[in-house]
Amino acid sequence: MTAAYLSKAFAQNVDITVLESKRVKKIGVGEATFSTVRHYFDYLGLDESEWLAKCAGSYKLGIRFENWDGQDNHFYHPFERWETVKGFPISEWWLRKSTTNQGFDYATFLTPHLCEAKRSPRRLDGSLFAQSSDKSLGQSTLAEQRAQFPYAYHFDADEVANFLKRYAMNRGVSHIEDDVTHVEIDENGNIGHLETKIRGKLKADLYIDCTGFKGLLINQALNEPFVSFSDVLKNNRAVALRVSREDTRDIEPYTTARTMSNGWRWTIPLYKRNGYGYVYCDEYQSPEEAEAELRRSIPYENADCAANHIRMRIGRSNRSWVKNCVAIGLSSAFVEPLESTGIFFIQHGIEQLVRFFPRSSSNELLIEEYNTRVNRVVDGVKEFLLLHFSLAQRNDTLYWKEWKNIELPKELLKKIMLAKDHLLDKETIYPFYHGFEEYSWNTMILGLSSGSLTSKPALSLMIPDKADEILLQHHVKAKKMVSGLPTCHEYLQYLHNSEDRN
Repeated sequence: MTAAYLSKAFAQNVDITVLESKRVKKIGVGEATFSTVRHYFDYLGLDESEWLAKCAGSYKLGIRFENWDGQDNHFYHPFERWETVKGFPISEWWLRKSTTNQGFDYATFLTPHLCEAKRSPRRLDGSLFAQSSDKSLGQSTLAEQRAQFPYAYHFDADEVANFLKRYAMNRGVSHIEDDVTHVEIDENGNIGHLETKIRGKLKADLYIDCTGFKGLLINQALNEPFVSFSDVLKNNRAVALRVSREDTRDIEPYTTARTMSNGWRWTIPLYKRNGYGYVYCDEYQSPEEAEAELRRSIPYENADCAANHIRMRIGRSNRSWVKNCVAIGLSSAFVEPLESTGIFFIQHGIEQLVRFFPRSSSNELLIEEYNTRVNRVVDGVKEFLLLHFSLAQRNDTLYWKEWKNIELPKELLKKIMLAKDHLLDKETIYPFYHGFEEYSWNTMILGLSSGSLTSKPALSLMIPDKADEILLQHHVKAKKMVSGLPTCHEYLQYLHNSEDRN
């Protein structure tokens, strides 16, 4: 991702070399993404028709959270902003109503209806179901996002990596297969050169550490401390399965996050297979027990594929840019994948690197600002994820019971208390950009609450006529939208057939 992006940003004005080891196992398990990933492909000048079918991709309209109340109920966190009525989001007006026959997500969003009907966000002519602009800004970035794009993607991470590798090499990026045997640090504390097994000495002006959890350059060679989040985000392992399916007619346009005895399970539907993974804490369960529980939980009897066990390093490097080294991806930061932020962190780090790209000599003020921005994003997502677990109602195992004993940061506790009679707005969530807007925070608060929330007192003094009309028409609008869209299977089959014809 990094090499492809930099090759597009700087054309051939910067010499870029990717050093890759054949011996390093890729972690890719099938990937769910965040809606902002669209800007990454826009920046590269790639339409989804050019890569989605090649990478076993499918659409993601949001996340379906299952059994977080311990009662097997569910709710959706979609990529959709709420309508605003008289200065308040429609969710506030929904709370004002004393009775309702629908959950908040079905009553106030359109996307959950599309998810239930397994609809594609695009019609067969390629047009979008939503009002969001589908016009690329040429080289759009996160900073240019004004409207909420209505979907993200699921895709095979290995296939996307191969696709981007070809893209980068076609743009002049050099590729070397070799192993680093030593990192030489010079008298100023910079990386002087890399010693490799075959090529010998390799020297660069700037080194980008994409070595994953290993942090070979940033943590091991430069000794930058790693800030662990294990005191509040305790899940530290995952076990994943890739399960093939011949029938592609039942593709869900969403990621599922379902609670398990000691964590949660993802379901990521790709075009011809499903990815399943169990994220858990090994203080409560062994890897063997976790794999067995995962296999029992999935609906495929033929899931005899080998499991991929992953030990996760949860937290961030204290600084992601040190001297002449910038850590991107897992070497920079990782929080558990509950909200699909792994690729988002990579994308944000790359974009900020382009913004703060150095001249021949390093600028400490620029480096400091880069690190501040990266840390703000990661810390903001950490707080958002902690909200999920702290509000979960499931309490039938020691794992879930002990979430209630975790001491929450004061700012998060304040937000939770405030939300009981005042859904959060953009000035009360994390004050710096981290990808999640107020509708995301309030969706999780509404979905995980035990029904004790109330609307803002001001709404009781207002006439709800317009809001009532919108809520009444919502079901009609959703039904019409569902009837006018193909299923995910139909659209993706059309896309694959078009790819075959080309």
